[in-house]
Amino acid sequence: MKTSLLTLLATVCSVAAAAPSERPNVVVMLVDDMGWSDIGCYGGELKTPNLDALAKGGVRFTQFYNAARCCPTRASLLTGLYPHQAGVGHMTDERRDEKGNALPGYSGRLNDTSVTIAEVLGQAGYFTAMTGKWHVGQNLGVVPDKRGFQRTLTAAAGGFYFPEPRTRAFSTMARRLPKTKRAGQCPKNGTPAICGQTLV
Repeated sequence: MKTSLLTLLATVCSVAAAAPSERPNVVVMLVDDMGWSDIGCYGGELKTPNLDALAKGGVRFTQFYNAARCCPTRASLLTGLYPHQAGVGHMTDERRDEKGNALPGYSGRLNDTSVTIAEVLGQAGYFTAMTGKWHVGQNLGVVPDKRGFQRTLTAAAGGFYFPEPRTRAFSTMARRLPKTKRAGQCPKNGTPAICGQTLV
């Protein structure tokens, strides 16, 4: 990236500190498994008027590089660092070398040397909140309220998932659904996961 996220935040925060009555709201969204042009403001075919309005009145990322997995991408977005620098080079399991030493880039959690966007904004007087999937080390004791977020609503396990169609949990759920839904005949407001279909 030409300009790191933290440099951008420092600029926003210094401007915000100079004129507190004119401080911008900062809303950052990360959506797993969404393509570049899935929403209207990036040229997508889907109608997303509320997201488009936010984009029109704000700043959009045009050169953020994801890490092909949810955890490292979140680590980068939260810190402005490459995932390995933040400690989340893969997922949220700590990895060790053949001698049993922890590998710093694979600690499975945001490390103590990285600074989050919430920590920077909080120091600038912003109220910070997050909701959704945290997934950057909750299983290792790294939780949002210890990384700058003043209010959070997250899933304890790190994320919300639809069960895979072949799992026991899905099979049990499918058996309890009415026969027409199990056969793949969803009502207009039904979701493919609940109706026994998979998206290709």
